[in-house]
Amino acid sequence: MDSITDNHNAGLTDGMHLMVDALKANGVKTIYGVVGIPVTDLARHAQASGIRYIGFRHEQSAGHAAAITGFLTKKPGVCLTVSAPGFLNGLVALAEATVNGFPMIQISGSSNRNIIDLQQGDYEGLDQMNIAKPFCKAAYRINRPEDIAIGLARAIRASLSGRPGGVYLDITTEMLSMTMDMAEAQASIFTPIDPSPVLSPSSTSVNRALKLLSNARKPLIILGKGAAYAQADEAIKEFIEKSGIPYLPMSMAKGLLPDDHPQCAASARSLVLSQADVVMLIGARLNWLLNHGKGKKWNPDAKFIQLDICAEEMDSNRPIDAPVVGDIASSIDKMICKMEPFEISCSQEWRRMIDEVKKVNADKMRIKLNKPTSPMNYFNALKVISDVMSSHKDVYIVNEGANTLDNTRNIINMYHPRLRLDTGTWGVMGIGMGYSIGAAVTSGKQVLAIEGDSAFGFSGMDIETICRYKLPVTVIVFNNDGIYRGDGVNQGGGADPSPTTLTPGARYDRMIEAFGGVAFNATKTVELEEALCAALASKRPTLINCVIDPSVGLESGHIGNLNPHSSIK
Repeated sequence: MDSITDNHNAGLTDGMHLMVDALKANGVKTIYGVVGIPVTDLARHAQASGIRYIGFRHEQSAGHAAAITGFLTKKPGVCLTVSAPGFLNGLVALAEATVNGFPMIQISGSSNRNIIDLQQGDYEGLDQMNIAKPFCKAAYRINRPEDIAIGLARAIRASLSGRPGGVYLDITTEMLSMTMDMAEAQASIFTPIDPSPVLSPSSTSVNRALKLLSNARKPLIILGKGAAYAQADEAIKEFIEKSGIPYLPMSMAKGLLPDDHPQCAASARSLVLSQADVVMLIGARLNWLLNHGKGKKWNPDAKFIQLDICAEEMDSNRPIDAPVVGDIASSIDKMICKMEPFEISCSQEWRRMIDEVKKVNADKMRIKLNKPTSPMNYFNALKVISDVMSSHKDVYIVNEGANTLDNTRNIINMYHPRLRLDTGTWGVMGIGMGYSIGAAVTSGKQVLAIEGDSAFGFSGMDIETICRYKLPVTVIVFNNDGIYRGDGVNQGGGADPSPTTLTPGARYDRMIEAFGGVAFNATKTVELEEALCAALASKRPTLINCVIDPSVGLESGHIGNLNPHSSIK
């Protein structure tokens, strides 16, 4: 039985079929998940109805794929999990989606309420909805098939409206098998109207912001991933170029304007943060990624303009002098319309200061990139990758790790929006294969995942998923035998490896061979270049084991200050 209309069971349908029909009616094209009790047939029926089902090896990766699909499409990505442990695995990705502002819906099968509520010990019994509530924007449970359309509509609206995020939708075993009249079921399905309404800022707030900018001597714009999500690319570009103000892109905002744009101040980050007198945040938050807007890295007298759809975000760490509450697209459009009388400009002296620092830092980086070493290090290996990718500017870059993340972000330029996908607000590992699969399935484009060896371990088994669905994903594992680095020492003198040491000489490339993918082991820059060129040309699932010096790498990368060390030796 593929849909309500062809159900031939005495004019009846059940919750499982109705759920699929409601998803399809609401434009869901792909479901990511792991099947099992009680949702196996739900996946089968979804596939039969024309919805693409991508089956993973772990629910967390499936959730990450759904989350990045939401970011790329501005529609909720859907993850399907089994009950209890499967639900909990997916919940990690749901929580991250919420923190990142990515629309996502996790649908999980669950045990029947009468047994759960009396704690009678059902199979995988867990009160999933109430557990999910603290970790997402909203959580709902559907107990009757006649409520499926309403439940899904509420989930969609909650996921998309305001600041996007994750929503949990609980579907009970009992509900899935309940029947109802087919005509009534068909009539119950609907698509919510305007689930993400425009929120235009007040003219007063826009004028206040423009006046503050017009008085700035050293203005700075910071672009966050909220600006990238908004897909207001041309308007943001127009505002930045008309104003002449230098901008600093946060990691997932890279490519909104090309990284080689003359106003990009990424390679002069320390200077612009420490000296800017007016800072305009567009879809960026003053959280730990920006040192909370405080401390020696910031000009203590700086004034702030913040464009955000969430009013509660204002004044989160520093007073916001000009809050502009509205969706990014409407806010930028209104600022462009009103900016001319304010004569906003940027002094040549400020631009010259930035350009001088950019040149000095570029020269320093050039020395690092061109220094030959044996084995390779992060810099000369990433130079090879950067050189190759300069001819493949439309390929997605998925990136995670500690040093691998930090160095890739600084070395590989992005030229188009929403092509750099990384660890986001929490900065935690495990997104690699899920984001890669989600980007490849959603876009049909090639993906390059640049992974630290430790980071790869969180989701590495889903290279089998990449191979099974024949996705054009190339994975490069920066292999230095450890977490941060592979030369750790067991301070107790025992035979066990240190807490940061992984298996020396591991051959990650051989993993993908087991699933029919293409494998390369690169120990020299020339081998890495040849392997990457071959992988991109073939568009086949590929893994390159990139062997780098075990002694290179900083503990915790650029945020080692967050990893405290014992003061007692």
